[in-house]
Amino acid sequence: MISARQQLSIGAPTAHKVLGVLFGGVFAAAGAAFTLLPFVVDGWLQHALGADESCPTASDIEGIPLDLLPASVRDCVSDGSWFNGIDGFGPMRLIGLLGIPIVLFGLYLALSSLRTAAWLEDTRATVRGALRTRTVDLATATITAGARAYRRDEDTSHESIEQVPTLIAENPADGQSVTIPLHGVGMAQLPPPELRALADAMAANPDRDARSVVTQLRTMADNPLGLVARQR
Repeated sequence: MISARQQLSIGAPTAHKVLGVLFGGVFAAAGAAFTLLPFVVDGWLQHALGADESCPTASDIEGIPLDLLPASVRDCVSDGSWFNGIDGFGPMRLIGLLGIPIVLFGLYLALSSLRTAAWLEDTRATVRGALRTRTVDLATATITAGARAYRRDEDTSHESIEQVPTLIAENPADGQSVTIPLHGVGMAQLPPPELRALADAMAANPDRDARSVVTQLRTMADNPLGLVARQR
């Protein structure tokens, strides 16, 4: 039984987190610039090239029925100049909205680098991602073991494929689940103390598959050098 919080080596080290936050921030800043630039340019062009003293601003004609306006003013309304003045959106400005997904993606990258973590408390496993945190009790959860394939370049002409074991625990009551990769950044698998902590947290689980996973975790902890198979 784990009485104190046991941090798992999931997520980037501090140096990688800093780089991830910086990269995500640059991405978000580029998206923000892409979003704002059309508004600035369009506003400048309207001021420099489209100024027409015969066309009043939106505030000048606010509340006046259209049929009471002079013909020249109604023409301004019909050709779209008044629309741009009220809503601030012209064709060029709509293009800037395409930068919003870039901003959101950059923020997601930064949050993912900064927040991703996992830990154990008693029999509960908590996994925190970029946007949400989930907790599942490993003593009662449905446990599934699998593997994820990671392709890595060893040199310019060869690649290796690593099958890294992964643990999935699902709460049978509400279906909430957590996924725990059994490896850390730069490590073929989690350190032996963390593997044993996971096994201890699941030791009281009555599910047959869970007991099998407990045995495998303890085997991994006892033999950390011969578990990741590589294929060329």
